[in-house]
Amino acid sequence: MIQFEEALRIIENCAIPLATEKASLETCLGRVLAVDVFSDMDMPPFDKSAVDGYACRFTDLKNDLKVLETIPAGKVPEKFIGKGECSKLMTGGMLPDGADTVIMVEDVEIIDVDTMRFIATGTSPNYCKRAEDITKGAKVLEKGTLIRPQEIAILATVGCANPEVYKQPVIGVISTGDELVEPGETPAQSQIRNSNAWQLLAQVQHAGCIGRYFGIAADTENATLELIEQAASQCDIVILTGGISAGDFDFVPAVIEQAGFEIRFRSMAVQPGKPLIFATREKKYLVALPGNPVSSFVQFEMTVRHLIRLITGNSAPQNELLIPIGIDYTRKKNARKAFFPVRFTMEGTAMPVEYHGSAHIHSYIHANGIATIEIGEKELLKGTLLHVRLI
Repeated sequence: MIQFEEALRIIENCAIPLATEKASLETCLGRVLAVDVFSDMDMPPFDKSAVDGYACRFTDLKNDLKVLETIPAGKVPEKFIGKGECSKLMTGGMLPDGADTVIMVEDVEIIDVDTMRFIATGTSPNYCKRAEDITKGAKVLEKGTLIRPQEIAILATVGCANPEVYKQPVIGVISTGDELVEPGETPAQSQIRNSNAWQLLAQVQHAGCIGRYFGIAADTENATLELIEQAASQCDIVILTGGISAGDFDFVPAVIEQAGFEIRFRSMAVQPGKPLIFATREKKYLVALPGNPVSSFVQFEMTVRHLIRLITGNSAPQNELLIPIGIDYTRKKNARKAFFPVRFTMEGTAMPVEYHGSAHIHSYIHANGIATIEIGEKELLKGTLLHVRLI
């Protein structure tokens, strides 16, 4: 049994980034940039009006001004603004040469069809200067950036319509155990429905990966080996649940090795999720998670997501917060690092959710974070800062 931090270091040492490919803007949401992105133009590309109004010279504001033309957004001005002159200018329109101010339409009195007067006591310039946001050639996005809607806006702005991104990991999910039936079936007296696989497939999708389900492996070595080999031939990561503790039918570790995987570690000093196998075969990865639903859920978030980040080159900060716990919290044993569900309050605290152990997945529907309590700690006093992983 190794410490959680050591397990993460082992994963880091084994992880190899996936290949890259081009993706369209329509399909790159949730992907990770594989190269830096640079702007092909200044932004704004010209001095641009921030309001509907009139472009003029600031020194002429006390005078009646002759209106030369109307400039909508997208049109190049035709007239130079000289003394005593102005042009009507729409928001986003190009500031004409000679002008240094845009006065808002609300601050103007129309004298006649081509003459207006400024009637306010003062004004701001009311235009955006060329390149004040981005200069041509500037780096706008870095390699390793997770692409969200705001990054897509930047990619579109600088003309990067087909960014180079890391390939999406394909993750296969296998459940093990004769006691399992699929959700649409009625369990016999000694059976339960297979929730882990569907939970994990949803987590895979939520992590921006492609999930493939390979079904339930019967409690035989041959059936389990067949599904592992099938999944490994099609996927970058294979996830199993169940069959890795010390029971008579828990032969999964031996089958993993029969499939040609090298087991890097077998258990971690954590709760829940102590029996967890991480194994590698060339550029393939296998993670065998405990069969308890909370264990599989938590260790996907804490361990498998770390592997996904590494092979997709994701350099964005972990989705974590330091937040004070809202009540005193105690636990009976402190020999392992523990993870427990919390929910956030309007007062800015993390409140532990009622939690009965690693089979109590229902507790997590009330949680929006996984908090950590370290080895050796039995008590957290109200106000103590918690490390919380957002879920």
